[in-house]
Amino acid sequence: MSDIQQPIVLGKLGSSHGIKGWLKITAYTDSVDGIFNYSPWLIKEQGEWREVKVKQWKPQGKAVIAELEGVSNREQAQMLTNCEIAIMPEQMQKLADDEFYWRDLIGCEVTNTNGYNMGKVDQIVETGSNDVLLIKANVKDAFGKVERMIPFVTEQFIKQVDLQGKQIIVDWDPDF
Repeated sequence: MSDIQQPIVLGKLGSSHGIKGWLKITAYTDSVDGIFNYSPWLIKEQGEWREVKVKQWKPQGKAVIAELEGVSNREQAQMLTNCEIAIMPEQMQKLADDEFYWRDLIGCEVTNTNGYNMGKVDQIVETGSNDVLLIKANVKDAFGKVERMIPFVTEQFIKQVDLQGKQIIVDWDPDF
């Protein structure tokens, strides 16, 4: 594993389920079962990443549980409770040109169409109708802003996203 490429955390292993080594899964993917679109997983045990494969998984109420290769009893499963689940960046699904992973947008400089530097993307919030960029304003913002919220609505507010240059151009009043 290269030092340059850091694993991308997609979830974590929860408590053991039953006596045969199954584990509850907490997924950070869009859908709970979306985490199973990726294989193999990396799990972080005692600060070290190691590869594991999912033998099988199934829904359990509103959650999911999984059986991992090499884990065959409750005691082995309990040793993995709270371990992070990750994949390498090259395992990420290719997106359409107008779609972006949140992790790629965080840290981008945001400039409006008039050239005013609004700050950097600090977080992204899902609101149901659309995602919202939380922009941490520059320390000496001319409008006295500490934070801005800009809906991530392409064509209307988001005019251009340059992931290579870590730059987003928006049609947004800096005083708003």
